[in-house]
Amino acid sequence: MKDGSPALRDRPAARPTPGRLRVARGGPVQPHHRRRRAGALAALAGVALIVGVVVGAGGGGPAHGLPAGPAGYFGRLQTLAGSGAGSFAATQRSAENAAIDRTLTYTPYVRVAGSQHREIALTFDDGPGPYTPQILSILQRANVPATFFEVGVLEKYFHDSTAEIVARGYPVGDHTESHAPMSKLSPADQQAQILTQTSLIGNYGAPFPRLFRPPYGLWNTATLALLRKYRMLMVLWTVDTSDYRRPGVQAIVSSAVSGARPGAIILMHDAGGNRTETAEALPRIIAALRARGYRLVTVPRLLLDNPAPVSQPVAALSGSGG
Repeated sequence: MKDGSPALRDRPAARPTPGRLRVARGGPVQPHHRRRRAGALAALAGVALIVGVVVGAGGGGPAHGLPAGPAGYFGRLQTLAGSGAGSFAATQRSAENAAIDRTLTYTPYVRVAGSQHREIALTFDDGPGPYTPQILSILQRANVPATFFEVGVLEKYFHDSTAEIVARGYPVGDHTESHAPMSKLSPADQQAQILTQTSLIGNYGAPFPRLFRPPYGLWNTATLALLRKYRMLMVLWTVDTSDYRRPGVQAIVSSAVSGARPGAIILMHDAGGNRTETAEALPRIIAALRARGYRLVTVPRLLLDNPAPVSQPVAALSGSGG
């Protein structure tokens, strides 16, 4: 190309500096330079993709709503990855609460969720207790969430486990203040059992629970009226492993696995007695359910992904488990 400048046109070519590689602008690029340039372009494309995801996650609005500097983008990523407002976790909690609300429009309790997906919820009653840290450790190693129904009086001694459950984002349900048989109490005493427990777990970071499980499976119309008042869903169970009876590790595993089906809620205990058998059975239960193609989720997530059927036969559960 001619630029019309004789001085530039007639200037002698510069000599390459010894020991340096000279690549003429617009000239041929050596293969290894092509590789480096391709790598740099790929890295830039990756950064652009991340930024695009961040901007899109912020609501799809224009990019000028975000700070221009890199700190702004990383701050947005930290927000999305956290648990506060604007995070993925907060969005998930909102969706799960909406699923509970939808369930309450047609049934006050659930024994089993729907079968739309191969998902199962593991639940643990009677904690927190001395075996809860071991149960939590097993769940963490297996990358499995669970739902815990806690007894208020135990918070005085084992509240560290409650704080840990909350920190992991697992739901903490109401299992009364003192593991009381609700159907044998007056409405006023039932209310005290529910609300005292919610206050005690709240001391350690747990939000007001949306889920309730009646000890021994005992409840009555007064119980349901209170749960309706406080927008709580009564969660029963599909499979009772009877681990509280200490029937042996193999029996606990067999009960959990043989009763498994899409939408099932499996009942176990992390406190209320010696739970060494439960702790030993848990890894085997997780492995067996996964081998059968099940995904393990919390109860709220189970209801979100698998809306519960209207028919929930529960009479057989009265006076058992829990």
